[in-house]
Amino acid sequence: MRVKTGTVRRRRHKKILKMVKGQRGPRSRVFRRAMEAWLKSMWYAYRDRRARKRDLRRLWILRINAAARQHGVPYSRFMYALRRADIQLNRKMLADLAVRDPKAFQAVLETAMAAVD
Repeated sequence: MRVKTGTVRRRRHKKILKMVKGQRGPRSRVFRRAMEAWLKSMWYAYRDRRARKRDLRRLWILRINAAARQHGVPYSRFMYALRRADIQLNRKMLADLAVRDPKAFQAVLETAMAAVD
């Protein structure tokens, strides 16, 4: 006796259709199109989890550069000075300091530059 798909297929279809609820047109109603949309969205999510890391690093560098240049020091010289002064703050923390606490950032910059001179 053969086993028919029955409720298994319906459950699978409903699961996919639920995940693509916000899509437009047949992508939210037709299973085949919904499956394509879901696969594409999963690929975008995978790709963009990696892209987010690149984008945030670029943003942090921009912020650090802007804050350092306000004190007359370009980004590359500031990062060099940090390494020479053995100040181990990552770019995320430096950018956060630059935005939230400019006085603390200035203190870090002055300490780092003093180690180079």
